[in-house]
Amino acid sequence: MVKLNDHIFSWSGGKDSAFALYKLKKGGKASPRALLTTVTKDYSRISMHGVRESLLEKQAGSLGIKLEKVYITKFAGNTEYETAMRKLLIKYSTLGVTHVVFGDIFLEDLKKYRVAKLKEAGLRGVFPLWNIDTRSLSRSFIKQGFKAVVTCADTDHIPASFCGREYNEAFLDDLPENVDPCGENGEFHTFVYDGPNFSRPVAFKPGRKVLKNKRFLFCDLVPAN
Repeated sequence: MVKLNDHIFSWSGGKDSAFALYKLKKGGKASPRALLTTVTKDYSRISMHGVRESLLEKQAGSLGIKLEKVYITKFAGNTEYETAMRKLLIKYSTLGVTHVVFGDIFLEDLKKYRVAKLKEAGLRGVFPLWNIDTRSLSRSFIKQGFKAVVTCADTDHIPASFCGREYNEAFLDDLPENVDPCGENGEFHTFVYDGPNFSRPVAFKPGRKVLKNKRFLFCDLVPAN
């Protein structure tokens, strides 16, 4: 059981993170001490999701939770990532934190990896969304009033036209049948800009789209006043 002020949150800025945080709060749990996000320092963007660091900061501000960034380089491998993450986890462990919360749903190998790495730092993992059916989870996310936009699409799995779209009922209805509605297999990534636990929407406008490695299409989100 997560107790008052004894956890931090592994935060991607996407819908699964946002919904896991919401479920914890709805269950009466205290806010995490910090949102822990990996940022690629060469680009000043959330790693994997490609969202600008400035939008991440506005997102955390709207949620009213401290943001803790783990910086890695654009060519970072597992060793660099794990070293940086371990340093921060140990820091929070010495401050009395005992748990780290994740938005993972069903990737067993990833969960085992996380649990093993946390154990090295004397911490335990919490997975509020674990094994929830992703079809019902995706609809529940939308029904609760969250707003998200697709920032990255793996064009090996979904059409390029899905990149930059709102994550809503129409998006889910248009997804190919073999694609997980939560993108749990990496088919797409999102950025949540509003929701029931946001004090205000994160303002942005869509920018240009960039294809990387002939496969991953990113939609830049530009901060708007």
